Amino acid sequence: MKSWLTPGLAIFIARHPRVLVPIVGAGWRLRRRSWWRRPPFLPVPDPEYWNFRFVTAYAHSGRTPRPDEVVDAARWSMRQRADK
Repeated sequence: MKSWLTPGLAIFIARHPRVLVPIVGAGWRLRRRSWWRRPPFLPVPDPEYWNFRFVTAYAHSGRTPRPDEVVDAARWSMRQRADK
């Protein structure tokens, strides 16, 4: 299964701090239910759901998205919520 961490994302955010808001918002919406009850006690996505998202986005789970792809997806997610 794929990790929820994206290599280079922290550096990308440090260079482009305006992307922090959409990334945090998207991350909060993807958190697993009752995240405070199971280790690692962080609001991170469920590994099975994260794997599903990779398969639907990239046709397999072996690819890691680039930081700019993560930002694009987070911004898209915010636009979808704003349209409701």
